[in-house]
Formats: sequence, C-alpha cells, structure tokens
Amino acid sequence: MAIESVSLFNPVQINPTSSTPKISPFEAQQNFGDFLKSAIESVNANQKASDVVTEKLIRGENVELHDVMIASQKASITLNATMEIRNKVIEAYQEIMRMPV
Repeated sequence: MAIESVSLFNPVQINPTSSTPKISPFEAQQNFGDFLKSAIESVNANQKASDVVTEKLIRGENVELHDVMIASQKASITLNATMEIRNKVIEAYQEIMRMPV
C-alpha cells in the first residue's frame, strides 16, 4: 500500500528562482487566489475522505482500522497546517499595520 504525501502545495509552486515571465498585478492576484482556493479545497477533500471511511467503519463495512486512522491523521495534519499558516499570515499583517509610515 502506497502512502500519499500530506502537502498543501507542491514545492515547485513556491520556487523563487524559477524564470517565470512578468505578470500583471491582477494576474498575480488571480494566481494567488486560485492557489489559496485549491489549498482549501485540498483540506476539505481530506476532511471528507476521513468522514467517509469513518462512516464505513461505523457501519461495519469492509474497511481496515489503519486506513481510517491514516485518513483521520492526514485530515488533522492538513487542517492544523492550514490553521498555522493562517495564524502566521494574520500575525504578519498585524506587524505590517503596526509599522510607522
């Protein structure tokens, strides 16, 4: 059984040395918005997958306990990582707002 990675983003997406062409601020906002949306959808998908296998276990269907625990931990880790990223973004925003102009 292969274990999939638990990642909110692909490291290629955040490579600062990549030679991408210049894009407009609007396109940058769109790309960033799409990135955030896909990351949140990934967290949601992990939560739903965990719920599905947990329900199967509760109903007594043929599902292994370790698969339920792996899905549950994957959902928990992605949610915790998302919350920590959110906290750091808010902290950075607050720090920028405290800067004198």
